[in-house]
This record gives sequence, structure tokens and C-alpha cells, in this order.
Amino acid sequence: MSAAGAAGFDPVSVIAAKRDGRELTGGQIDAAIAAYTSGRMAEEQMAALLMAVYLRGMTAAETVRWTAAMTDSGARLDFTDLRRAGRALPAVDKHSTGGVGDTVTVMLAPLVAACGAAVPQLSGRGLGHTGGTLDKLEAIPGWRAEVPADRMREILRESGAVVCAAGADLAPADRKMYALRDVTGTVESIPLIAASIMSKKIAEGAGALVLDVKVGRGAFMTDLPRARELAETMVELGARAGLPTTALLSGMDVPLGYAVGNAVEIAEAVEVLAGGGPADLAGLTVTLAVEMLAAAGITDVDPAAVLASGGAMDSYRAMIRAQGGDPDADLPRPRQRETVRAGGAGTVTDIDALGVGRAAWLLGAGRRVPGQQVDPVAGVVLGVRLGDAVVAGQELAVLHTGATGDDARERIAAASAELERALTVTPPGTAPGPGPTHLGVLDRIGAESAP
Repeated sequence: MSAAGAAGFDPVSVIAAKRDGRELTGGQIDAAIAAYTSGRMAEEQMAALLMAVYLRGMTAAETVRWTAAMTDSGARLDFTDLRRAGRALPAVDKHSTGGVGDTVTVMLAPLVAACGAAVPQLSGRGLGHTGGTLDKLEAIPGWRAEVPADRMREILRESGAVVCAAGADLAPADRKMYALRDVTGTVESIPLIAASIMSKKIAEGAGALVLDVKVGRGAFMTDLPRARELAETMVELGARAGLPTTALLSGMDVPLGYAVGNAVEIAEAVEVLAGGGPADLAGLTVTLAVEMLAAAGITDVDPAAVLASGGAMDSYRAMIRAQGGDPDADLPRPRQRETVRAGGAGTVTDIDALGVGRAAWLLGAGRRVPGQQVDPVAGVVLGVRLGDAVVAGQELAVLHTGATGDDARERIAAASAELERALTVTPPGTAPGPGPTHLGVLDRIGAESAP
């Protein structure tokens, strides 16, 4: 008999129940999560249970209980008592399901802070075609992702925003389970995705949450119905846990902005904070800021005006300094660059986000295995947008890598081939093929529209 069984919990019976399509009881879910977190349930047993959930799904009640059990597996933060200058400082958080060129958090957190809210943003690292928010910020000399909870509170009172890694004691069940899902083919389950995201966000201690659920070729959810289902599930989980949650569905058929990578995205974010930068990136940032401020009860501040005034830049600089970074330091530069040029004249009718993301990954911007270091300078900087007219030889993109020698040549060759497939230039007089459909903000789901 296993140690888990000896303690009165029989993991095999729980696995079999879900395998056969039966609804798990709250007690079974609580026991499974607790046993796995403490090491009393074997990895192969949880892998079998996750596969059963992947294949059989979970009811709404099961998903709620699974999320609660993961939330309760560790500590909870609490920022409800934050104050600045004698006034309450409402805490609101944002989470994105991830996309290509999605550097919104770097601008959004300081923008919302400059508007009068606190943003305790626990972010992650990437595994896939690009780095995560922490990987991007680590391109800034001196910046540190690890921030103790007491220091988080100090930073929030001082600058209003902190973007950092989650502590090991926050939803530890999810930390273990996510790594297992990644190697057992059980990532793409809406109940498991929703529980993973929301357990961390509920434990994080903000008073409200805004979700940016990406949909399209460069997103985790490639079709709108499944993206909407995921958003509705997470909004409902937030409501059940007393965390007011709103979700925006935004398109990810085409990359956000021009830059895809780590340092190149930080540079572009700074352009937006300075009042310039790509319109789509700035626009989505302001749209999400409006949602976050409304969730925090702040309706008399225009985030677009704050962005234009330079207030968000001041907040950004304070946030970076508070975590040891130097906002005035030069970002790292690539050792090798390669320009991809148009083979002929025409119009840019498609920029496949997944292909651009893969090109950045091939250059070193993302990870092949967990724990691998990313190349902070690797990435793609596009020179064109959808609808642009180009001539033969015009620059379409510039590839950046920190590699040298044969490694650099191999990376650039592979990335160039990937990028050439991702960019479609339709010659004059030729009917264009089907273009991207998931662009901009596609839908909004609030507590009032959740199932």
C-alpha cells in the first residue's frame, strides 16, 4: 500500500472514478491535491489523473473545488489594507494568456499605478516560442525578479507597481502540477488551464482581476469558441472565490507591435511609455488600463491622458529602480543581425504570429527545455505591418541574436526561412488569400455575462 493509501486516501479509486467519467467529490479532490503537494501521491498517479481529467473533463463544481484546493495548498497574500498618503490604495491585477509581442504588462502595470491603483503583478517565464514577462524585464541591467512579500508591499506603497516571480509558497500544487502537465500532454484542458491561472491569482491577494485571453494563430487558444469558454470559466471561478474578474478576448493572429523577443520588446515598451510606439500595442494597453481602473473603482482618471503626460514613464522608472534595475542603462545589443528583404513588390497581406514567434525562438528568445537561459538580445523586429505596400529589396524584418560563429549562422538561416513563410507579400494584381481574422479586442466577458 502506498503512503497515500496508508493515510486513508486511495488515489487509484479517484483515478478510476474520473477515468470512467464520474464526478469527483469535493473530498476526493481535496485529498488528491493535498497528497500530491505533500509528496504522498506518486507522480505517475497524478499524471494518470490529469490524463483522465483531460479526456473526461470536469464539471463546473469540480473545477471550482480543484481551483480552491490548489489555492489552499500554500500561502495567500493580502493587499487589501494598502494605503498611500492616508488614502486606501486599491489593488488590481492583470493576467494575459500569452501571445507574440505581448509586452503589455511592462507598460500596463506602471500606467495603472500612475492612475492611482496598486498593481501586484506576479508573472512567469516562457516555455515556447518567446520568453515570458520576467525574461523580458531581466534584459534590463540589474533588474531582479525575486521580491519577498514584505518588500512587495513596500514597493506598492512607494511606486504602486511591482512585477515579480511568485514565491515558492504560493499555490505550490500548481507549480508541481504545471511541470507535470507540460511533459504528459495534458496542458490543453480548459478546466486545468483555468484552475492553474486562477489559483495563483486568487492566492495573490488583489481585490480585482482583468484577464487578457488571446485568441488566434499565435495564441494558446487558436479559435474563438474555446477562448470564450476559457474566459467564461475563469470569470466564474473568480466570482465564486470573491475575486471580481473581467476578461477581454483579443486577437493574436498577427503579432502585437513590431518587436518580438526580450530586450527588443522592452525597448518598444519604453517607446510607448514615452508617448510613441505602435498604435496597436498602446491601444490595447490603454483599453486594459480602463478595465483595471474600473475594477478598482477609479473612474475619474483617463489612462490615455496619463500615458501622454509622461506619468506612466515616471512610474515605470520607479518600478524598475525598486527592483534593482537601471532604467537609464543601455539594453544589451545583438552580436549578429540579419535583414530579411522583400523579393518583389506588393502588399503585406499576412503576418503569421506563430511563424514570427517561432523565428524569435529559433534565434534564442525562448526556451527549448524548462530552466534554460534565454538570449536577452535574440528576437525579430518587423519593418512592416498589415496592408503596407513594399518594393523589391525593402526591409521586412531584422533578426537579432547573441550567438556567434556557426551557431549564429544556423540560427539566422532557420529563422529567416521561418519568417519568409510567416510574411505574405501579395504582388500587384493578384487576389490575396484569406487573411487574419482575429484582430483587436473581440469580446468582453464580465461577471454579469458569465454562465
